[in-house]
Amino acid sequence: MTRARPLAGWGRHPVRDCTLAAPETEAEAAALVAAGPVIARGNGRAYGDSALGVPATLSTRRMNRMRAFDPATGVLEAEAGVLLADIIDTFLPRGWFPAVTPGTKFVTLGGMIAADVHGKNHHRDGAMGETVLWLDLLRPDGRVVRCGPGQERALFEWTVGGMGLTGVILRAAIRLRPVETGWIRQVTRPARDLSRAIALFEENAEATYSVAWIDCLATGAAQGRSLVMLGEHARRDQLPDDRVARPFRTRARRRLSVPFDLPGWLLNRYSARAFNAAYWNAGLRGAGVRLVDWDSYFYPLDSILGWNRVYGRRGFAQFQCVLPLDAAETGLQRLLNEIARAGQGAFLGVLKRMGAEARRFSFPMPGYTLALDFPATPGLPGLLARMDDIVQEHGGRFYLAKDSHLTAETLRRTDPRSAAFARMRSETGAAGRFVSAQSERLSL
Repeated sequence: MTRARPLAGWGRHPVRDCTLAAPETEAEAAALVAAGPVIARGNGRAYGDSALGVPATLSTRRMNRMRAFDPATGVLEAEAGVLLADIIDTFLPRGWFPAVTPGTKFVTLGGMIAADVHGKNHHRDGAMGETVLWLDLLRPDGRVVRCGPGQERALFEWTVGGMGLTGVILRAAIRLRPVETGWIRQVTRPARDLSRAIALFEENAEATYSVAWIDCLATGAAQGRSLVMLGEHARRDQLPDDRVARPFRTRARRRLSVPFDLPGWLLNRYSARAFNAAYWNAGLRGAGVRLVDWDSYFYPLDSILGWNRVYGRRGFAQFQCVLPLDAAETGLQRLLNEIARAGQGAFLGVLKRMGAEARRFSFPMPGYTLALDFPATPGLPGLLARMDDIVQEHGGRFYLAKDSHLTAETLRRTDPRSAAFARMRSETGAAGRFVSAQSERLSL
């Protein structure tokens, strides 16, 4: 165990003093749990404080071996610390791609399962848990329990989406998706306002992938204007002749980096409006059908290393909610009104259609999810509190992998499942062994 040091999530806020240990073996991990309390941490890409251990954090990054792969079924067995980027690098050239992926490939397998991450295909294929055949979980008493849809199902359903609060995920078997190429056939369709954006999602429900960039500062008739991007894995016969021989070879993306913290004053309502207007106009020019490499389509921000430094030393908070179908448009309109009225710069706005609810404490439900990044400013807590109230009034809930600001009361009001989750943790002994700054803040 090392000395306590400042540790944060990807949003760089909040910062807590945590001791950090990186076991290589199951026995070493069990010893840390026995000395607990701890929380598991993958590559630190959760935005808030869900992977900040109180007082200790167990890094899984040295438990990063791929153990087996079945080329007939696409089933991969791997340890929790394996990066998604490494899975793609290894298996895409063989014709396999993650069946579900979040917006960054710099996440670990264990973190993806703990957050039950969702992607641009949730409306059709569900979240990460749908791809998991089984996982091995280190429990509070030191036992390793294998659980999955067909064994120890209740534990499995609490664990997938349970934010590491039922135990330490050690390894898992997941199903990959067969693909013929490394290219995506992308169709970009501009939507002049929020109503049209929602209509485009509904009209294209059969698309494998769908996501929209949304301008959260546009007002009046342009409120909610969006660029809806639909996607399908390109077949080999859809590639140009010069790419058919090497269907998985794509152009290397230019890697940029943000080597230092940018001044906080650069991000304001004026720069955000200018950025959004430029992005909208560029999207209009690029509307239509084109082939896009897998990296650009799924992970656009990964090409900017350290992009979280753009928000300066104070960091940023991400707000992500999901609103049920019958209340989504009205609730989204109110959220956009509140953001515009506050003038708080929001550069990265993402809108997606969500599919069915699956597990006991997982985020998704049928409806629309809105994700936004806000610079950490003195006025931000007030804005987030007002947005939280709107979400509650419209029957929505929040994504804990992005959360850094919710209160225990707000969570209880918006997600009644939290009481059962906390009770399960208490009854099984998990509450005394697996503790994060987030679980303390939310009384989980």
